[in-house]
Amino acid sequence: MKRNYQREMEAEIAALNGRRPTLLLHSCCGPCSSAVIERLREHFQLTLYYYNPNIEPKEEYLHRLSEQERLLRLAGGIPLIPSAWENGAFRAFAEDMAEEPEGGKRCRACFALRLQKTAETAKANGFEYFATTLSVSPHKDAEALNQLGAEIAEKVGVRFLTADFKKKDGYLRSLQLSREYGLYRQNYCGCLYSRDAN
Repeated sequence: MKRNYQREMEAEIAALNGRRPTLLLHSCCGPCSSAVIERLREHFQLTLYYYNPNIEPKEEYLHRLSEQERLLRLAGGIPLIPSAWENGAFRAFAEDMAEEPEGGKRCRACFALRLQKTAETAKANGFEYFATTLSVSPHKDAEALNQLGAEIAEKVGVRFLTADFKKKDGYLRSLQLSREYGLYRQNYCGCLYSRDAN
């Protein structure tokens, strides 16, 4: 039976009974984070974490970071922890998976890299939860993201917020908010493999 990650998230939030724990939210870009921030901000004390070593070229990485910063200012000053461009961490495994199809093993390894770093950063900085905006995209496998998040959470010792943010029109809302804020919407996920697949 397929799990309903949206329902699981709603149950987790209901169990908070109005308490607003800290949550480090990994964000891939401003457009994807927009609807997720809107959905989570009343339930958690949010800080965004921009760690995306897959994004190439560096100018694209910095452009998306700049748009993320602009969105957070417009959204009321949510804190951001930016990461330096660490493309070597992605390249270390991606070049051996160059022939993998988009959405396959290379993408799963990329998810794991970013979730691992987010969990470690959350743990080191005393956050109660970590999560990722990645599941808001209809092109991202929510089951893979949630399985990886749960495994990493257990190893690192910080809670992962199970979610499928595309549910309940999450992706549609991200499109609406992107238009409202005039956000740059990229036409590829981030790595050059995804760009060339388009």
